[in-house]
Amino acid sequence: MAAKYDVIVVGAGHAGCEAARACARMGLRTGMVTMNLDLIAQMSCNPAIGGIAKGHLVREIDALGGVMGEVTDAVGIQFRLLNTSRGPAVWSPRAQCDKKQYRVKMREVLEREANLRVIQAEVAYLVIEDRRVTGVALRDGRSLCASAVVVTTGTFLNGLAHVGESRYSCGRSGEAPSILLGEQLREVGLAWTRLKTGTPPRLDGRTIEWSRFERQGGDANPTPFSFLTERIDRPQIDCFVAYTTDRTKEVIAGAISRSPLYSGQIEGIGPRYCPSIEDKFVKFPDKGRHQIFLEPEGLDTNEVYVNGMSTSMPVDVQVAMVASIEGLEDAEMVRPGYAIEYDAIDPRELKHSLEVKSIEGLFLAGQINGTSGYEEAGCQGLIAGINAARKVGGQEPFTVGRTEGYTGILIDDLVTKGADEPYRMFTSRAEFRLHLRIDNADERLTPLGRRLGLVTEERWARFEKKQAEKAALRRWLASTRVDLKRLPGHEFSGGDRPFLEVWLRRPEAGWEGLGGWASEDLGWAVDQGAWMTVETETKYAGYIEQQERQVRRLKDAEGRRIPSGFTYAGIAGLSREIQEKLERVAPATLGQAARIPGVTPAAVAVLDVYLNLATG
Repeated sequence: MAAKYDVIVVGAGHAGCEAARACARMGLRTGMVTMNLDLIAQMSCNPAIGGIAKGHLVREIDALGGVMGEVTDAVGIQFRLLNTSRGPAVWSPRAQCDKKQYRVKMREVLEREANLRVIQAEVAYLVIEDRRVTGVALRDGRSLCASAVVVTTGTFLNGLAHVGESRYSCGRSGEAPSILLGEQLREVGLAWTRLKTGTPPRLDGRTIEWSRFERQGGDANPTPFSFLTERIDRPQIDCFVAYTTDRTKEVIAGAISRSPLYSGQIEGIGPRYCPSIEDKFVKFPDKGRHQIFLEPEGLDTNEVYVNGMSTSMPVDVQVAMVASIEGLEDAEMVRPGYAIEYDAIDPRELKHSLEVKSIEGLFLAGQINGTSGYEEAGCQGLIAGINAARKVGGQEPFTVGRTEGYTGILIDDLVTKGADEPYRMFTSRAEFRLHLRIDNADERLTPLGRRLGLVTEERWARFEKKQAEKAALRRWLASTRVDLKRLPGHEFSGGDRPFLEVWLRRPEAGWEGLGGWASEDLGWAVDQGAWMTVETETKYAGYIEQQERQVRRLKDAEGRRIPSGFTYAGIAGLSREIQEKLERVAPATLGQAARIPGVTPAAVAVLDVYLNLATG
């Protein structure tokens, strides 16, 4: 007999882990199917979490009640807050993780969920009846019934790896691809594309001359990813900065014809913002050198990740490339770099809930939707899992809006514009960066996670405590005048002593000078996170108020609903091209219609008139 679940999650990568944990925590009997139990949450590329804008996504996952931030804080071996030379809107945390301990910790967390079962098997195909998914069939002959299925197969769908002239089928190097499921998804009528990603060689750290490289340490006061983590006290490792040389350029130029990227062997489109090392030299011939980073993969391994040297060159060329870098002349390569092509579904096939428009109960998340990166996969997995659970419960879909988080921006971009290349999140994609900071992700999203059933009592208690602290701090700043004994070295015209709220708006002013004073007056130690938010909102009050007005205008446009099944054909004033774009995407709101590439403001105005006529 077939085993019965409420939700089946296919795949146990970063999207699958978030989806499965969310469904289980929301009270649904959940089955997560993976080809290898020992590789749950495998960090197949760089064992690092976060980075520019990606750190925002992890904070949002955590604020909603997801798991990625908690695991990262538990196994991180170097923490850095990036972009601190700029404003707080673009500050982003990043952590180098222990690769093995990340998957060990993630499995431990998942196995504590009472409603979650992890199954080692390969999904051969989805069971679809009358355009509705009813379960999955496993390659070993078993069947699993479910009311909803979340597919998070990463690079495994018809995966094909390239190392120079050689190529072989795989999901990740050394792992079997998912051929049967990949062929089915092509056959059920979903538009698909072929994408490519890659990894660099890994080196044996014992053979590297570390003294010849620039040391890059972690932050003295690490910034955690999870709002549950009070502080990170563990010692941190160093990473190192290196540079390519003229010899590196010569090696690549002499072997470029053997590169699968330039021989025509690779058909898939790679990530524009993370090019291979050979691509860098070809596309930027005037650049003298390229920066790379040597990043340890864990505390109990000698394996070192060569960040910035992603390549699919033949192994002998990779060896010569590595040896061309000063300090790596005698370095031994543990694993060669490789490129991998894989199938991805056109994300315009999806609703904002990440449910497939044409197959009820089927949700997709992660690289299958054309994204790159663990963080982009994780936030999609969380949203897909939430909506799969709500689908089973007969509830309305849950979405994060563009004004509520980078998660909402990512999903809206995907389902509105599609993905012609692997999608990567950047802060520049956000219309309201100052509103979507890392420090206020909990304020934006934790109440939503609470209503969904993902936020625990512990997390909610901490959230309420922080909100109370921020309110008390604001009152204290607004009612306390500058004391020159406590703030020596400051001058004020006419001997006037302004309130601290006014003083804090000065460029040179900061919470560090007020921390002890506030704690003494208020009678409790003020949380650094609360201080960070209050200081930012005080310094940038005018800009924040301006953005809030813009947010309200965007929400008005998003509130203008377009009825399901609305027909665009025949609307005077809309070109045939625009009609076809609108029919293809089927936007849910006037705001989404306006973001479709090629849909002009004039067309949106025409559509608004017709919507008024159609809806009375």
